[in-house]
Amino acid sequence: MTTENWQDGGFGLYIHWPFCQAKCPYCDFNSHVVAEVDQKRWERAYLSEIDRIGAETGNRVLHSVFFGGGTPSLMEPALVGAILDRVRATWPASNDMEITLEANPTSVESGRFAGYRDAGVNRVSMGIQALNDSDLRRLGRLHSVAEARAAFDIARKTFDRVSFDLIYARQKQSLADWRDELTAALAMAADHLSLYQLTIEPGTAFGARFARGGLKGLPQEDLAGDLYQMTQELCEKAGMPGYEISNHARPGAESRHNMIYWRHGDYAGIGPGAHGRLTLGGDRFATDTPLQPGVWLNAVEQRGNGENPRTPLSPMDQGAEYLLMGLRLRDGISLKRHESLSGTPLDPNKIKYLSDIGMIRHVGDTLCATSEGRVVLNAILRELLPE
Repeated sequence: MTTENWQDGGFGLYIHWPFCQAKCPYCDFNSHVVAEVDQKRWERAYLSEIDRIGAETGNRVLHSVFFGGGTPSLMEPALVGAILDRVRATWPASNDMEITLEANPTSVESGRFAGYRDAGVNRVSMGIQALNDSDLRRLGRLHSVAEARAAFDIARKTFDRVSFDLIYARQKQSLADWRDELTAALAMAADHLSLYQLTIEPGTAFGARFARGGLKGLPQEDLAGDLYQMTQELCEKAGMPGYEISNHARPGAESRHNMIYWRHGDYAGIGPGAHGRLTLGGDRFATDTPLQPGVWLNAVEQRGNGENPRTPLSPMDQGAEYLLMGLRLRDGISLKRHESLSGTPLDPNKIKYLSDIGMIRHVGDTLCATSEGRVVLNAILRELLPE
């Protein structure tokens, strides 16, 4: 296996801010609601972790930084600035380094956004989630459609690149409802949209409600498939094709940070619940951190390391991850790279079968899911992955 295979995907940094104003009922991310946060204490912890990981990886070119959460737009601009100053002092930056910060409309105001821009943030991803006030309330969101549009306008005036998220396949949502809403979203959109089907996750408020027989009116499988297909068609016509299962962009505006994940690059994860993949000394490791903010903070302060023990990834693990992530992309994967990672080629008979029934396309070294196959991607992966 090529020991520096990660370079085909690049190197990024993920910073997790775990705090929110409220916990959304559908959310299974590591987010917490607290009365107040000592941001200077968190700054010291983040900088310490940057120094620690930088000592292992500091000679690499950094392609992206992503502030995720939680609600990173609750961070003080000074905290974001201190982190980015240390990042720049630790890694050489690519000429077009992307620095993204996630924001909720309720925590957006022009002065704060200008502060993020001045700190170096050049892309914002906004959690709008719906363009319908009743559904926003049902989703537990604290903002209205009017507030979301106002926040988006501030973002457009402040940053060159702005993305926003919407959730569809909601309760009692028809094809016509979603067509109208998505058409409005495409009229707003700058260059990138993330469009996710609502999924009911165990351990969430929606999960508990669903288990009790609640959440009536969720779409059945056929309607969910129709909603997905219509999403692809409308976005394609608007010049924002789906470059990944749930992400749409104008050519050149794809999320560079997320492409590192999907292309099997390396990324360091800092903060409570942050995950990473690091290739060190010829071996690739999965990294993660304690979920509870206080536990992570104490680990950094008391032992100078916020990570849990690292997990070595076998060649089979790496090949499986590359397949799982790479087939989400419209461009698909390189069969040679998969074999280089896993040490074993994919079964040609299974490739032929899936190709014959129109689920995948195999051209030269490239394997990708067709538009029909992307709807049933999990079934394709079950067929291709080793048992």
